[in-house]
Amino acid sequence: MTSLPYTKEHEIFRATVRKFLDREAAPYFNEWEQNKCIPKTFWGKLGEQGYLCPWVEEKYGGLETDWYYSVILYEEFEKIGSGMSGIGLHSDIVIPYLHSFGNEQQKQRWLPPSINGEIISAIAMTEPGAGSDLAGIKTTATKDGEDYIINGEKTFITNGYTADLVIVVCKTDPKAIPVHRGMSLFIVEAGTPGFTKGKKLNKVGQHANDTCELIFDNVRVSKDHLLGEEGKGFYYLMQKLQQERLLCALGGIVSAEEMLKMTINYTKQREAFGKKISQFQNTQFELAEMATEITIGRTFVDDLITKHIDGKNIVNEVSMAKWWITDLAKKVSSRCMQLHGGYGYMEEYEIARKYRDLAVTSIYAGTNEIMKSIIAKNIGL
Repeated sequence: MTSLPYTKEHEIFRATVRKFLDREAAPYFNEWEQNKCIPKTFWGKLGEQGYLCPWVEEKYGGLETDWYYSVILYEEFEKIGSGMSGIGLHSDIVIPYLHSFGNEQQKQRWLPPSINGEIISAIAMTEPGAGSDLAGIKTTATKDGEDYIINGEKTFITNGYTADLVIVVCKTDPKAIPVHRGMSLFIVEAGTPGFTKGKKLNKVGQHANDTCELIFDNVRVSKDHLLGEEGKGFYYLMQKLQQERLLCALGGIVSAEEMLKMTINYTKQREAFGKKISQFQNTQFELAEMATEITIGRTFVDDLITKHIDGKNIVNEVSMAKWWITDLAKKVSSRCMQLHGGYGYMEEYEIARKYRDLAVTSIYAGTNEIMKSIIAKNIGL
C-alpha cells in the first residue's frame, strides 16, 4: 500500500493509464517478448496520450506535471512486464539529460519529437571493457575543427536497436587527471555515417526490452551535438544517477508486490494432500515474511520518492534502496516460484518471466556491489 500523497487527479490518471495498457499493451506483450522489441507504433500511441516525459514544460509539448505522474507510469508499465522499462528509461533517465544540460536550440530540436513518440532515445555508457567503472571507458571524441570524431564501442544498450537518438559518453581528453575530468556527452542520431547498431542481444530476461551493441567508426558530429560543456560529462552523469537508481528500486518493489499478489492467489486455488496449500503453515509463514519485507521496502521507496521530488540529496539512501530492493525482488521471485511448484517453472505462468526478468536488476544502473561501495564511502569507511 503506497503512502505517496496522490491527489484525485493522480488516481484518475492511473486509472486511465491502466485502461490504456490493458487495451494496447497487455494483449500484445508476449508477441513483443518474442520479437525482442516494443514496436514504434506503440511509442507513437504513448506520445498521443501524453505518456512520454509528462514532466516536460508545455512549450516543448509536455504536460508540465509533477514527477508523481512519472512514478505512476513507471509502476503501471512494470505491472505489464519488466521488459517495458525502456520506456521509463527514455522518459525519466535519458531525456532529463537533454532537458537539464541541453541548450535552447537542442531542446527545441529534440524534446518535442521525444515527447510525441517520434524519437526513441538511449544512453550509451557501458562498454565491452567498462561497466560500473565509468572512468574506464575507451570511446573517444576527438576535436577536428568545428566537429568531433567519435570512435569506440558500447554494449548492453537499452533501446539501442530502436533508438533514433543516443547520448554517448566519450573521453574528450584521454590525458585528463583525474580521468573523469576528461569525459563529455554527445548526442548522436541514428543514420549518422559511421554509427551502426549490432544485432539484438539474446538476454536471459526482459526480452521485450531491446538491447544491442553500438559501434562508432569515425562518426563526425558538429559541436552542436555536444551536450553541456566539454569535460563535464561525468558530473552530469553523477547528477542524474540518483533518479535512475531510484527507478530501479521502484521497479523492484512493484515487481515484488505483484509476485506476492499472484502467489497468494495461486496458493488459495492449488490443492495438495486434500487442502489448499495456503492452509499449510510453511506457506503462511513464507507469505507473511515476504509481505512484511515488501511493506518495509515500499515504505522506504515511497519516502525516497517524496524526498527526491522535494529536491533533496539522497544519493546514499538511494544506493541503499537500489541494492536492498532489487535483492529483495530477486529473493521474492525465487520464493514465489517455489510456492508455485512445478507450474512456476512453466513459461505460461507469469512468475517464471518475473524470475528471469529480475535477475539483471542487481547488475544494471551500477551493480549492487558498487552501491555498497558508495554507502561505505558515505559512512566514512
